[in-house]
Amino acid sequence: MPPPFTGETLDARALSMEALRGKVVLVNFWASWCAECRPEMPVLERLHREFAPKGLVVVGINAREDAGAVRQYANQMNLTFPIALDPAGTINQLYGVIGIPTTFLVARDGRAVAFAIGPRDWGSVQARTLLEALLAEPAVREGRS
Repeated sequence: MPPPFTGETLDARALSMEALRGKVVLVNFWASWCAECRPEMPVLERLHREFAPKGLVVVGINAREDAGAVRQYANQMNLTFPIALDPAGTINQLYGVIGIPTTFLVARDGRAVAFAIGPRDWGSVQARTLLEALLAEPAVREGRS
């Protein structure tokens, strides 16, 4: 199970793994200066727009940058998925992130089912098949895991 975290998004909303329980969550650790992160962003945005109605939540966790730089990058890339700020690197450390991009894919029941260090093609047939299989799993009922 991935560790629980609580953070604040660019639009000052609270964000936590606990609040996302019952959703399929793709957590992507990134930074605006990361050249390898850049190609993933439009793909993650497309997945967010396509699969959010089915229960996917894409969460970007920015590594150690100020809100102004993150906001400028998100606007430039037309990102609408939630982006949590991690200015001290607390969430990055909690997840053992040693390089970016790093991505975790979490099933509806909270179990981590995929982990990647470095860029991946999240729009590939294999990635989409995995997402669709996870989204087809029944939602977790309260009081059950």
